[in-house]
Amino acid sequence: MDPNAGKKGLYNKEGREQLLKRLEAEDFKRRTVSFYRYVIIDDAHALRDRLYQEWQELNCLGRIYLAEEGVNAQMNVPEHHWAEFVEKLYAHPEFRDIPFKIAVEDDGKSFLKLTVKVRNKIVADGLSMEDYDVTNVGQHLNAHQWNEAMDSGKAIVVDIRNHYENEIGHFEGALLPEAETFREELPEVLEMLKGKEDQKVLLYCTGGIRCEKTSAYLKHHGFKDVNQLHGGIIDYARQIKEEELPNKFRGKNFVFDERLGEGISGEIISRCHQCGEPCDTHVNCANKDCNLLFIQCKACAEKMEHTCSDECLNVIHMDLEEQKKLRQQRDQKKRFHSHRKPEGKLKKFG
Repeated sequence: MDPNAGKKGLYNKEGREQLLKRLEAEDFKRRTVSFYRYVIIDDAHALRDRLYQEWQELNCLGRIYLAEEGVNAQMNVPEHHWAEFVEKLYAHPEFRDIPFKIAVEDDGKSFLKLTVKVRNKIVADGLSMEDYDVTNVGQHLNAHQWNEAMDSGKAIVVDIRNHYENEIGHFEGALLPEAETFREELPEVLEMLKGKEDQKVLLYCTGGIRCEKTSAYLKHHGFKDVNQLHGGIIDYARQIKEEELPNKFRGKNFVFDERLGEGISGEIISRCHQCGEPCDTHVNCANKDCNLLFIQCKACAEKMEHTCSDECLNVIHMDLEEQKKLRQQRDQKKRFHSHRKPEGKLKKFG
């Protein structure tokens, strides 16, 4: 039996172009917000359906993950519905008084549709419950405390994000893992910090959720002075602006929505993967069967027609039948596309 029978209104089935056209026609502003909480959810599927219905009625858009261990949400909410959105969310005991991180750069088009999914974990980490205790996490630091800890010169700063995120922006002097996924990053960070269990460690990520798990993981492995940036880079940017604090973050903050980034310092610290010119604009290859995420400047985007390689440029000019045959050949070879810059397709600069 179809588990979604009778729930036709609880899933979005419209295409991207239709969704974008509808968003462009809106005459009101949207507020982009993210939030998370580790909390036991007894029936994630039932809660998923209730939340979807509530948010659909308020015309909210976004990508939300629910699991037995909690919620991880990135959304945009019509500003005229903001108060009602908060009231309804806080009415759920699991989410009462949950803190929000508000985007610093927001054109209202961060998300095109509403997606609420139930997963095994709200962040895929590859850990078992014996690998950490989420109730034993690091100390949360606000922006002022974070800056002070960095200024002391006695702390190790670690970026708990993937390589394509830290490439376009990071804190000064931070250790930058090369991992492509959070699952890969945890053991890499542990190895990077080996022998430094007694030193002060400062962790940061986009909104705080990955640091929550990482701090518990490090404390489980004997690290004694673990600290994390409260609210992540998103809230750090808000705090330094409101409190007129020094900014120690260089470049752009990568975000997982249609924007793909928020400017923090105004600097461009990364380069186009094709020509080496300063650039921090992430794009996906126009060859849909590739879809590689990479950095591309305007000149290369025009020259390469938004593709990552000559190979993909040739593909997008094939007729649909030729593309279909090529796709079948690649499927047989189990070709895997990732966020990495594969040798032979893209140059490495910097």
